[in-house]
Amino acid sequence: MVTSYYESIQLIERLHRHFLDVLKVELDKKNIQDINNVQCMILYNVGEEEMTVGELTIRGYYLGSNVSYNVKKMVENDYLVQERSVHDKRSIRVRLSDKGVELRRMISDMFDRHEEQIKDGELTDERLEELNKTLKMLERFWAQQTNFGAGF
Repeated sequence: MVTSYYESIQLIERLHRHFLDVLKVELDKKNIQDINNVQCMILYNVGEEEMTVGELTIRGYYLGSNVSYNVKKMVENDYLVQERSVHDKRSIRVRLSDKGVELRRMISDMFDRHEEQIKDGELTDERLEELNKTLKMLERFWAQQTNFGAGF
């Protein structure tokens, strides 16, 4: 028997994969082959800021080793600029290059296009806001489950 809770977990996983597919299609349409969909989301989350890989991991909820690898590839393909911190020589900071800014603008345009398309359907702002509230509650629940000693 599939419970509502388990069905929600499955839906979240599927939605994430579908969204990554949407990004892949967008990259393919633009004939962009030197960056993948996961790297696109990391790039998008860097935004206009400059941050360390550790900060990116914390803010984007990515796994550290994956972020390090993906950042390395994005630096190699000129989407990110990597520099040592002037204040802490051990710390390496990344920011978008001009090429990265251009790709982020493309992703942002895609989001804007999707929002316009959504307006004509059943996914109203109110429904999305309610969904976001529910997902945040689930996020808090899972965060509590990862605290040492939780549930004992």
